[in-house]
Amino acid sequence: MGEWIGQRIGMRTMRDRERQQRFEGLLREHQRIVFKVARVYARDLHERDDLAQEIAAQLWRSFGAFDERRARFSTWMYRVALNVAISYARSANRSLAPHLEPLDGAHLESVAGPDTSHDESLERGERVAVLNAFIGSLDALNRALVLLYLEDRAYVEIAAVLGISETNVATKLNRIKQKLRAQAGALTGA
Repeated sequence: MGEWIGQRIGMRTMRDRERQQRFEGLLREHQRIVFKVARVYARDLHERDDLAQEIAAQLWRSFGAFDERRARFSTWMYRVALNVAISYARSANRSLAPHLEPLDGAHLESVAGPDTSHDESLERGERVAVLNAFIGSLDALNRALVLLYLEDRAYVEIAAVLGISETNVATKLNRIKQKLRAQAGALTGA
């Protein structure tokens, strides 16, 4: 009997090690997601590190519930990471606008559109600053939506990560773009 119990414990330990190795491999492969979310939701390097660690810990705790038949790992990872980050931001009532990740001009064009009149009147750096401030002014859900959109995620994946419909994704993004265009137009007097 003692030998049987020892074998069961050994098998369980082996499965746990295999599970941990699989998790660590997937985490290494997709670590950029963790750091991207931490940069958007945390103010300084120390907070980003803390948030990234919290995200990784929650990913590990939730890994047993991950079902690759229901979602890709990156989609599931975004969902967990954003939930942790949103809770983190809300719990400390942090002001994020001046501490966002730097974005480039291509991001502004993807949100505001290349045919808008303010493109000619704002310098690239000013447009990026406007976009950063705008994203910082959004509520947590819309900030996550924009983050995923700027990552070129498909609407179906954004919907899965955020737990909303594809139609809702499209509607929210359209409203966000309109609001950004209006704010950029107000800055240029257009």
